[in-house]
Amino acid sequence: MSRMSLPHRILGKLAPSTMDRYLLRQVVPPFSIALGVVMAALLLERLLVLFDMLAANGSSMKTFVALLSDLVPHYLGLALPAAMCVSVFTVIRRMSANHEIDALTASGVSIFRICQPFVLTGAVFGLLAFSLYGFIQPYARYDYRSAFYFASHAGWTPHLQSKMFAISDNIVLTAETVDHAGSRLSHVFIRDQSDKAHIRYISAQKGYLYNPADGSRIRLDLIDGTIVTDSGDKQPSVTEFTRTTRMISSNGKLDDEAYNGRGETERELTVPELYYGIRHGNPSISHSYMIAELHFRLARTAAIPFIPILACALAGVRKRQKGNPGLAIAAITLVGFDHTLQMGMSFVANMHMSPLLVIWLPTVAFAVICVSMLVHQAGGIRILLTRGPAIAPRELSADGLPRRVVETGT
Repeated sequence: MSRMSLPHRILGKLAPSTMDRYLLRQVVPPFSIALGVVMAALLLERLLVLFDMLAANGSSMKTFVALLSDLVPHYLGLALPAAMCVSVFTVIRRMSANHEIDALTASGVSIFRICQPFVLTGAVFGLLAFSLYGFIQPYARYDYRSAFYFASHAGWTPHLQSKMFAISDNIVLTAETVDHAGSRLSHVFIRDQSDKAHIRYISAQKGYLYNPADGSRIRLDLIDGTIVTDSGDKQPSVTEFTRTTRMISSNGKLDDEAYNGRGETERELTVPELYYGIRHGNPSISHSYMIAELHFRLARTAAIPFIPILACALAGVRKRQKGNPGLAIAAITLVGFDHTLQMGMSFVANMHMSPLLVIWLPTVAFAVICVSMLVHQAGGIRILLTRGPAIAPRELSADGLPRRVVETGT
């Protein structure tokens, strides 16, 4: 038999075996459920705040959906590690309770080999998380801040109601009837004193309000009406029209803040922009804040592949053991590690401490703890060193399982 080329051997090593495909198929349903539950739990509080704000301002459902879509990348970055931990823990615990783990280890498949596809999946999720933390979330955060500002500072147009006066700067507007959305008016009356030289009194049969997405000026289209211009020292003039358009300033304070570009804070900068700011400086953001933000994102990304290792180590069920507190321990560990990173980021930003000490040292400690727990679950380093391989490599089938297991179907 001719020797296989190096690319074929690499592809053969990377190709998932039957056991890998089985484990990955088992983890997909609980991962999907856990991701949906965690996302719903994280979004619930923010959804209530958005509902209250949008209902008070009379904003449309389109605005709500836009704000919600801007929140998804932020909470997805938090939900991915949690859902991955829960799903891997669920699969390993079920296999352990059904003695599948015992059958595999008795046939020579170590717990490290069982954990391998989950670790590789964690590495893939780490790349996805890096794209979320480093590129998608900064843009989504700015879009959310801008959209939320416009929605909460839309002026008086959403509050317009039938037979009530609305005042903005030097304009007073009222209408006999206004629809629920506040955009269609009938029997409109306007007193416009924006021009100091004269006052305009405008009446129209119908009116349509358009609030632009940028929140700059409101457009009012009037149909079939009359304009009376009073200059004070002259005879008032009367002008009839079939259709006219008025541009109304919403509140006069949107121009300064709402149009600030992205990058007002370090959380709105991508990873390359943070690196560039650290190297060359950023006049609007502190140097220490950019360093803290960059190392915080990289540390969170580097820790994700170790989460499946932690779940595999804590999911094992011992014989005649009724309960397993492993999931609670994993949750406490993950939450504690995330808060430790946030505290380290605060130390770097405000106290100018070294990120190697307060960010990367806890990350390395977390990785060492995860691997140590898995080694302990496998029987300890002494057993691993003295036991040796249970089955020779030639006794393994092409599917990665022991040949005698494949042949007997056990």
